[in-house]
Amino acid sequence: MTDGPIRVLICEDQELIRAGYVTVLGAQPDLDVVGQAANGHEALAEFDRLRPDVVVMDIQMPLLDGIEVTRRIAGPEAADPAKVLVVTTFNVDRYVYDALRAGASGFLLKDAPLDELVEGVRTIARGESLLAPSVTRTLIGRYADRIRPAAPTGGPLEGLARRELEVLKLIAGGLSNAEIAAELVLSVETVKTYVSRILTKLDLRDRVQAVVLAYRTGLVSAEG
Repeated sequence: MTDGPIRVLICEDQELIRAGYVTVLGAQPDLDVVGQAANGHEALAEFDRLRPDVVVMDIQMPLLDGIEVTRRIAGPEAADPAKVLVVTTFNVDRYVYDALRAGASGFLLKDAPLDELVEGVRTIARGESLLAPSVTRTLIGRYADRIRPAAPTGGPLEGLARRELEVLKLIAGGLSNAEIAAELVLSVETVKTYVSRILTKLDLRDRVQAVVLAYRTGLVSAEG
């Protein structure tokens, strides 16, 4: 995260919504809206030109959808992965899980209060992921058929200690660090250490990728 204002690129095809985001985010002293894009091609071009700290990404954009844009700027093949905050209409959007797998650092619903968008941008800029617990559980349950376990609980998880597996399960359940601390009777700082250790051992960028991996490996399931 840079010392100056957080530089934000807004990618949204609906002009009124885009203008609203520009107004709200631009009014914050620690945020600077450096660019806008109304379609996927513009999003890629503006990202390459501006190299913002955070990209606010709509999924359903013309020419190139937000999932593909996210994959190109934040996916495994991206040289310098972007921090992408997906904003979506969950009730009609069938592709949120795909966007997270593509490299998004988190997501918000379009009908969420605008102050949540502001805090979401700040959260993503700090290198953290944004996963609302209730939405995470709904997301995984709704798209369980897309998540096919790659292996039993072994494989990439074999290097985790018992307590680390417990923490990973709770992360996958959408619990915050404070909630995990209460559940396991640990300090929040200890939980933060466990989370950092898990991400390092599994070579994951953030909690979003940890959730995806927990379901893909069969450590947890959508049925509970």
